[in-house]
Amino acid sequence: MSSTEMNGQKRSERNRDRMKKNDWILAGTVLIAALFFLVGNCFTERRGKDAEKYLRIKVDGEVFREVNLEEDAEITIGEHNRVKIQDGQVEMIWADCPDQICAAHPKISKNRESIICLPNKVILEIVDRADEGSKENDAVAG
Repeated sequence: MSSTEMNGQKRSERNRDRMKKNDWILAGTVLIAALFFLVGNCFTERRGKDAEKYLRIKVDGEVFREVNLEEDAEITIGEHNRVKIQDGQVEMIWADCPDQICAAHPKISKNRESIICLPNKVILEIVDRADEGSKENDAVAG
């Protein structure tokens, strides 16, 4: 074996070892990043559970009523819609609109979820009081 071949073999062994070392560094970095996201998510979930959530009912763009989700209630909205709050969940139990999309909508319980009845201009939205102050603008300023 010539000296050039031996030098090439040593370099390839070093590159193999270096690749293994770099692989460990990459795997460790990914694992640490995943751990940070997991811990952050746990704290966010806990804050969400402790926060006070309520239902905001809007009719024709105006706030009709706000109700805490901890209170079980059945609310009649004008002559057109009826809403039920039970066990922290909200559902539209009756509507006189022709399409019945709002009445068929699944129950909502999470922050910023909504049920909308377009024909009657009714919006049911879950709002988190802790999130109210940090709400960012959704529109683009022109």
